[in-house]
Amino acid sequence: MLHILAQKNSLLNQFIAELRDKEVQKDSLRFRKNMERIGEVFAYEISKHLDYKEKEITTPLGVSKINIPTSKIVIATILRAGLPFHNGLLNYFDTAENAFISAHRKYHKDGSFTIQFEHLSSPDIEGKILVLSDPMLASGASMEIAYKALIERGKPKHTHIVTIIASNQGINYVKKHINMKNVTIWAGNVDDELTSKSYIVPGLGDAGDLAFGSKM
Repeated sequence: MLHILAQKNSLLNQFIAELRDKEVQKDSLRFRKNMERIGEVFAYEISKHLDYKEKEITTPLGVSKINIPTSKIVIATILRAGLPFHNGLLNYFDTAENAFISAHRKYHKDGSFTIQFEHLSSPDIEGKILVLSDPMLASGASMEIAYKALIERGKPKHTHIVTIIASNQGINYVKKHINMKNVTIWAGNVDDELTSKSYIVPGLGDAGDLAFGSKM
């Protein structure tokens, strides 16, 4: 299943517009804050699909009954660009466990690249809700590697793959290379073009550099 949040008008559209805007991007603090706010929006939307149980709450004047989420959640993020996005998800899923994946593009002399997986820090995810986030879903290869590394730590009850900007090619790649049973993809917006170097167009540029500064 695929949800594209920008198809329904909300404040999310403003946050995405600012992320894309090359003038607003000059303010790295605002860039990180917008990624964080988008993470919060996604968390709210995902929360509608969790398990709930009625609970009695004692107020100063009586007892109120309300449904409370009971799902155990693990938020997993691909470093480094995903950190502000992760924080937004964690602001709302504030009791969640956390996992981090180190993976990057290793470029070759001919201009091609492979995804280099380096490290995974994760709790047991057996039977839990896995929220796997990366702000950009370009080729989809990093997401595939991250997901397959994580499920070696257990079989999640359901996986929510969350991205701010995706390419159509990336979404199709994920659907082809990941078993989509009990997997939902959430995207802020989807762009049609992916260049030969796997950059999303119009995209927004390098999210990691915009958030944290350029790298060597």
